[in-house]
Amino acid sequence: MIQLRNIRKTYGKHSVLNGINITVEKGDVIAILGPSGSGKTTLLRCINFLEHPNEGEITIGEVAVDCKHASKKDVLALRRKTAMVFQHYNLFKHKTVLQNVMEGLTVVQKMPAEEAREISLLMLAKVGLTHKADSYPSQLSGGQQQRVGIARALALNPEVILFDEPTSSLDPELVGEVLTVIQNIAQEGVTMIVVTHEMGFARDISNHIVFMEEGRIIEEGKPQDIFNAPKEERTKQFFKRFTNEWSYSI
Repeated sequence: MIQLRNIRKTYGKHSVLNGINITVEKGDVIAILGPSGSGKTTLLRCINFLEHPNEGEITIGEVAVDCKHASKKDVLALRRKTAMVFQHYNLFKHKTVLQNVMEGLTVVQKMPAEEAREISLLMLAKVGLTHKADSYPSQLSGGQQQRVGIARALALNPEVILFDEPTSSLDPELVGEVLTVIQNIAQEGVTMIVVTHEMGFARDISNHIVFMEEGRIIEEGKPQDIFNAPKEERTKQFFKRFTNEWSYSI
């Protein structure tokens, strides 16, 4: 289980997160929605301390960290529980696809190369890229690069995968292939927290929606409730421009 309690983040006098509380059970897929600048990505980055929260407590499994007094050991323990899929892939350009997926296993987890290779090839098979194992990122489409990023995250066998707008950098025709891979992984029971602007995808993949604005949770609940019958006026305004025909291409 993952618990975020009273997470706060400021930059100088500017408050970005204002006391966020979220509970994520094993196997949950949480979609975080909201307008640009609402703090969604900052919250995601605070979970694994890519951004250091000013206050609050983060618990993942048996690891509980007081954000205000987190030590390097605490941060490392949390990061070992998580994996991140970034907007812009963050692949090593000078390494092959297989080497990119192996990197976290051999460097961070100190796994023997042969074992890391075996696991990495299995993860590449999951995202349909075994045939690209010896290619370099420059030889791949954006969708394929993002699928490598997903394979890299899966290889670490984390307790939760954090997705930060995984399709925002893709051409429209490539979005579907990435969303389909994420949906397939979700069906295997992998715990996920997904920041996305793909409304139909969020509705279909998640079992819990969190709607944020100005660093606060405005409303949360089951997808059918949030999309079809939101209670808060701001949530109603946000979703008014969408219809029941939301969809994404597979």
